[in-house]
Formats: sequence, C-alpha cells, structure tokens
Amino acid sequence: MTLLTIDQLNDLEPVQFIELLGGIFEHSPWIPEKALESRPFSSFQHLYNEMVHVVESASKNQKLALIQAHPNLGDRVQMSENSVNEQKGAGLNNLTPEEYTKFISMNQQYMDTFGFPFILAVRGKNKHDIYQAMEARVHNEKEIEFETALKEIYKIALLRLEDKLM
Repeated sequence: MTLLTIDQLNDLEPVQFIELLGGIFEHSPWIPEKALESRPFSSFQHLYNEMVHVVESASKNQKLALIQAHPNLGDRVQMSENSVNEQKGAGLNNLTPEEYTKFISMNQQYMDTFGFPFILAVRGKNKHDIYQAMEARVHNEKEIEFETALKEIYKIALLRLEDKLM
C-alpha cells in the first residue's frame, strides 16, 4: 500500500477520505467524517489531534459505542483486518486451548464488570503482557477503565494512522 502525504489526503474527495480513514477508529467512520470539517490539515499530528478531539467531544454514549465496536482480545470472532493483524502480531492467533480458555474467561469477567471489551494497544506486546494487563485492569473502577479504554483506542488509532500516512 502506498502511503499518502498530508497534502494528498487533504485533496481527497470526502467519500475517499472517509473510506481511507474509516477504520482508524474501529468500525467508526463517523470520526473521520466529522474530522473532515477541520480540513485542510497542516500535518499528520494536526489530523490525529482533530480525530481525537472528535472522540473527546462526543457524547458518553458515542464513546461507549466506540469502545464496544472493538473485539475481545484473543476471541475467535470476525473482526476488522486491522484488528486481525494487530492481534496476530501479538500472538493471539496462536493461543493454546488452555490459553484460549483463560482469555475467554478473563474477557467475560471484564465484560461482566464493565459492560465493554478490554481494550489494549497490542502492537509490540505478547500474549503474556496482554493477559497480565487484563488481570490488573479488571480491578479498576468503571470510570477509570472507561478512560483507560479511550486512551488505548487513541494509541491504536495513532499506530493505524501511521500505517496510512507518511
């Protein structure tokens, strides 16, 4: 895939812009659609900051929907190509049956506690790092974990955006 410059991105038709960036935030094309209003972007960082601002300005329900759009880590469900590649890179596609059972159990405990999936920017991490983070975070207060999930989503979005732009 050819990386675009910020100028090329600024020149895209709105539909192309949204199509290209619609997966930066998991299954949430409303974010680049709203960020379009801030075009032209002066830099990669400006675009990223505007997309984060769109989320930060969203309602609590919109933020919850964004968090809930993410798959459970280690789950064997259909997910976006980005999520598949990120989880594969962390070794979550190679879980032993015992590890898979542990992940599913911890995911369920997390979902039961918070009402949304465990979110972690997994690039550069392995399955042990991820499981330890799940074990630690399942004991957080709901509001803290909600904010932590959003911060992890911003990290994921930054990495995904870096894969699209130069």
